[in-house]
Amino acid sequence: MSMIHASVDSAIAIAEKRSGKIGAEFYAGRTRSMIERAFMAFKTSSWIIVLSGFVEPVFYLAAFGFGLGQFIDGVTDTAGNPISYAAFIAPALLATSAMNGAIYDSTWNVFFKMHFGKLYQTILQTSLGTLDVALGEISWALLRGLAYAIGFMAVMAPLGLIPSWWGILAIPGAVLIAFAFASIGMGVTSYLKSFQQMNWVNFFLLPMFLFSGTFYPLDIYPEWLQRVIEALPLWHAIQLERALTLGNISPDLLWHVLYFMVMIVGGLYFTTRRLNALFLR
Repeated sequence: MSMIHASVDSAIAIAEKRSGKIGAEFYAGRTRSMIERAFMAFKTSSWIIVLSGFVEPVFYLAAFGFGLGQFIDGVTDTAGNPISYAAFIAPALLATSAMNGAIYDSTWNVFFKMHFGKLYQTILQTSLGTLDVALGEISWALLRGLAYAIGFMAVMAPLGLIPSWWGILAIPGAVLIAFAFASIGMGVTSYLKSFQQMNWVNFFLLPMFLFSGTFYPLDIYPEWLQRVIEALPLWHAIQLERALTLGNISPDLLWHVLYFMVMIVGGLYFTTRRLNALFLR
């Protein structure tokens, strides 16, 4: 009982300390508690799911990059330099891996906690606020995207698929991508109410993966379709990671970074507002 009383006293002290501060009703400064809870759940049950997400892009790289790639010549980077087909698709798979790791953790995982585990209703009865919950879940999804990025980079480097030292920046680039997709993913999930609606996530992700320049350049499409694809987040992710791994650095990369910063800010804002509307009425 003493431990329970100590926890209650600690929660009260935190709430009193935040009282009167701007945003106190949304944020208690305890995002770490959400991450610690996610890590404990990961150790006991979800590690095999995380592992499967790492293996998938490696299979794609082996099958397409080194299998089909033997029959494909004349591949160039954005600067016109000749590269292997494997070097062309590898950074796209890196970007996709970061996206998948973040989006699945911030959609299906959040959906279960929200509608079946009733976890957020319980958490929000403590001193934690909705922004703590949003940042905690998104940060965990970001860590998963980071793990995928580091693991896949460890595969790419020995294979000679990162010809430039700029490629090291592809890891923080993947973190930015994961952060953006996780922010949007959690916000979208808060509006979905059934498993049928959750399938819309896959319905959107699969064509985006196939047609965003992952396996071939956009110039094979009509111009109007190119403009549509260039508005998609995965296209920006692929362009950013491809430029970094191949060393094609230019000021244009800042537009991709800005695109993801807008996604992050917008996703956090709408996720926090939605959680308030759902659980703090």
